[in-house]
Amino acid sequence: MDLLTSAYDLVVGYLVPFLFVLTIVVFFHELGHFLVARWCGVRVVTFSVGFGRELFGFNDAKGTRWRLSLIPLGGYVKFAGDDNAASVPDRERIAAMSAQEREGAFVAKPVAQRAAVVAAGPIANFILAIVIFATIFFSFGKMITAPLVDQVQPGSAAEAGGLQTGDLILTVDGRQIEAFSDLQRIVSVSADRTLAMTVDRAGAVVELSVTPQARVVRDNFGNEQRIGLLGVSRSPSQDDVKVKNYGLVEAVVAGTQETWFIAERTLSYLGGVITGRESADQLGGPIRVAQVSGQVATQGVMALLSLAAVLSVSIGLINLMPVPMLDGGHLVFYLAEALQGKPLSERVQDIGFRIGMGIVLLLMVFATWNDVLHLTNL
Repeated sequence: MDLLTSAYDLVVGYLVPFLFVLTIVVFFHELGHFLVARWCGVRVVTFSVGFGRELFGFNDAKGTRWRLSLIPLGGYVKFAGDDNAASVPDRERIAAMSAQEREGAFVAKPVAQRAAVVAAGPIANFILAIVIFATIFFSFGKMITAPLVDQVQPGSAAEAGGLQTGDLILTVDGRQIEAFSDLQRIVSVSADRTLAMTVDRAGAVVELSVTPQARVVRDNFGNEQRIGLLGVSRSPSQDDVKVKNYGLVEAVVAGTQETWFIAERTLSYLGGVITGRESADQLGGPIRVAQVSGQVATQGVMALLSLAAVLSVSIGLINLMPVPMLDGGHLVFYLAEALQGKPLSERVQDIGFRIGMGIVLLLMVFATWNDVLHLTNL
């Protein structure tokens, strides 16, 4: 009975939220490729959510096979003339095509159309994130606590930087601070990095430079994270708390700003990993996503949708990396083709795809190893 209970908890508590989040993100990514491909006259052979053996599927009126596959760790759209899910051309099959068949082949389309089809996947991820955030803002508004400093801890980064009780934070690195949560989010991802602040101090605008201290903390679920801390607390007064409601246009603008913030901070973190300023132990794979999905699911559907939006931005950015096999690698090839007036040689492309496959596999292994270490440290 205990074994059945544990299995049930695993499926309902982690697997179902994980599949919910990942399926939404993957579906919209591939839908971006699919819609633009159809618009450009490319024949789509397969639209798959997941990899491996097909669990079930159907053919639409234009002959595309829509399928749900066994391994739920991604998806793909396969076009006419493709050899595999990564859109590597099947040159023998293309050479054997009739003139009519070639009209619908992806590889036969102008480079601008191929680039548009490839870029549409990551763009769809960003649009999905904007839509989710905008829907949340429009439906529920946003709880805002004034960015007012109530207390400054002795010996903290805030004290060293000159922050005082009663300061109202106006901007951080030129970004307008509307709520105390805005300050927390910027500071948490800026450990050991000096931030330029402007504050309202009794009616006078004061400029400060503050460097958040790096600290390893545990969240409510027991996960360890390395974040930046200032050492200030917000005002406990209910007079400093309000709900901001958004109209439709305002919600879309706020959703776009939220998506941009996540993209900017993600790229900043990745840049920090490359330069050695940030630790790579926060990079996670499917195990970490499943764990976080289960934890966030306990907070409700809206929290799970917010996680889907964050993950969608991350997937969009990862796919734009200039690595062959990923969308960004294809775009690099198309840029080279546009500049030199002809495609790169088959040998160069084949070597690029092999290198790209190696890089992707190494990243997957590294992320999974991080996930295992993370679980053993809980």
